[in-house]
Parts: sequence; C-alpha cells; structure tokens
Amino acid sequence: MKKIAILGSTGSIGTQTVDILPSIDAEVVALTTNRRIDLLEQQARALRPKMVCACEEQAARDLKVKLADTDTKVLSGMDGLTACAAESGADIVVTAVVGMVGLLPTLAAIDAGKDIALANKETLVCAGGLVMRAARDKGVKILPVDSEHSAIFQCAQAAHGNPLAKIILTASGGPFFGKTAAEMRHVTREQALAHPNWSMGAKITIDSATMMNKGLELIEAMWLYDMAPEDIEIVIHRESIVHSAVEFADGAMIAQLGLPDMRLPIQYALTYPARVPCKVPRLNLAEAAKLTFYAPDYEAFPALNLARQAAAQKGDRGAVLNGANEAAVGLFLDGKIAFGEIAERVARALDTIPYRREVTLDDVLAADAAARAAARA
Repeated sequence: MKKIAILGSTGSIGTQTVDILPSIDAEVVALTTNRRIDLLEQQARALRPKMVCACEEQAARDLKVKLADTDTKVLSGMDGLTACAAESGADIVVTAVVGMVGLLPTLAAIDAGKDIALANKETLVCAGGLVMRAARDKGVKILPVDSEHSAIFQCAQAAHGNPLAKIILTASGGPFFGKTAAEMRHVTREQALAHPNWSMGAKITIDSATMMNKGLELIEAMWLYDMAPEDIEIVIHRESIVHSAVEFADGAMIAQLGLPDMRLPIQYALTYPARVPCKVPRLNLAEAAKLTFYAPDYEAFPALNLARQAAAQKGDRGAVLNGANEAAVGLFLDGKIAFGEIAERVARALDTIPYRREVTLDDVLAADAAARAAARA
C-alpha cells in the first residue's frame, strides 16, 4: 500500500486523483487546499488523512473548527504545505497546486526522500536544474502527471536504452486556433476560458488560450528528459487523442493515444511501473475517425517564442517567464488588461530583468518576484 500526500486536493487534478483512489492500493496521509475548505472537509472525513493544510490563514482557522471532532491535524500557510509534503509519512507526493507555490514543498519532499507525481509544471520551469539535481542526489523519482509528459514517459519506456532523437509535444491549440493576433487582442475572459477539449482551472485554461501552457511544457520536457529545446517539436493536434510522441535515431515514432481524461496519467504515476484497470472511457479509433496535425502559428501566439527564448537561455529565464505570466494572467482574469497584453508583459519582463545564468534557490525566488513586479507595472 502506497501512502500518498495530495497537494492541491480540491483543484482539478487533485479531485481527479481522489476519484481514482478506489482503483489503487493507497492510503492518503495528507491533503491541502487554498480556500476550498468545505470540499477539503469532505475529503478529510472520507479519507481520514494524518494532516491537512489550508494555505490561507482564515480558511485554516475555519477548517480547524470544522474538523475538531476528528484526529486530523490542521496546518496553514507555506509551512503547513511543506509539512504535508515532507513530514506526513507519504511515499509519494502529488504536486497538484498551481503556480510557483509548488516549488518549495516539492523541494522539501525530495529532500525528505519522497517520490514526486508532478502535476505542477512551474516547479521545473522555474528551477528545473535545481529540482532534477536534488532528485538525482536523493534517488527519488519524478513521475510526470501532465498528459503530454506522461505520454512521453510511457513512450520512452520502449527505448530500451536508446536515446530519444526528438520529442513531439502535442497541443490542442486552445479556443483560438486559426485566429490572428489582432483578432485575439480583445477577446473576453469567457471566450478565453472556453477550452474545446479539457476541463481545467482558470489559470491553466488561459495559458492554453495563449499557448503559454505549451511553452511551459516545452521547458518542463527539456528538464525531465534532458533534451535540447530545439529537439522538442510542438504540433497542434485538435482532437487531443495523441497526447505526445517520441522519435528515435532511425526515424521511428512511438505515440501514446487515449481520450482526453487526466485520470489515466494520474493513476499511472501512482502505480508505476504497474498498470491496473482504470475507470476512464476507452478510445475507439473507428469512432475517432481522423487525427489531424498542424504547425503552430508563432506570430499569432508569441508566448511560444518567449518560452523557446527562455528555454535556450536557461538560468533564471524560466522563473522570469513564469512569474511574469502568472502575474499577467491574474491581471487579465481580474479584467485589468486585455488578452493580447499578457504576452507583451511577459516579453517586457524578459527584456528588462537582468539575466543570471548560474542560479541558486534564492536567485530563482528573486527572479520570480522581479518578474511579477515588472508584469504588474
């Protein structure tokens, strides 16, 4: 039986992780949320974890009252999040929080010798070199949960020691596929949140609309699979059936296919290397009928160019890219800037914040803070 901590258990990935628990032999020892304490209370009563954390202080005080009749310990803030990651007794930590907040608890879990089921791409985007080095030093596994990186991980298992020549990272294209930059400049919040295939949180859905999400995934793949960014190709695949593919030296390609349902990659990360029955719908190729692929429009989606620039430079550029993007997306969701300004503010941060090639954790945190300030200015 695996002991699991779920960071972000009330979000999209977190709730789907809870949903697949009956399919696997697991005990949940820790759960966390930001503010959704009613759902966290329900989860805590059903799963009886050792500890829970509400990151927002008032939410934690309210949750403590609600769970006063249980043996579950209620924690708060970053200290509580880190304790759930590192001190809960978990064997594997599902990092399903969104944004830069996932970095410190992930590093704490690695330092404590926990395997990581990684759904928080920002951790590797901002500090990929530091995180992968720490994982190697501690001998822990980083098991990808994102559908694309899980697909690459599954395909790579057929390599039998042969290096990957190329990664083909598929993208749905989001709600604005085929539109020009001018047509998208003033799209509404509601239009940007209308993803054609996936049900995700607001921030990730906006990232899909700008295609920054795919740029972040490119950087994540670079660190996960030790690949040069120029050997990672992005391809638009509207049906979201081929979740990604790999190419070998002889030109052969292997792809992973399935209906767009996150429960399969979540479950595989938790049961690896075993495969067990999963309650996701099965793909019927005859019903799928056709699979289409297109080159991305780098002019209409400048976030892709910004991400490639950050990937090529490494150092603190991933932290600047991500911090500025998180801040700009927040401004857009709050109705304070236009959709087209998101990439513009990220570009400004990359242009104005001095570049640092060799970075420590403090450097990464400083770059993140400077990028957020630049994007909000």
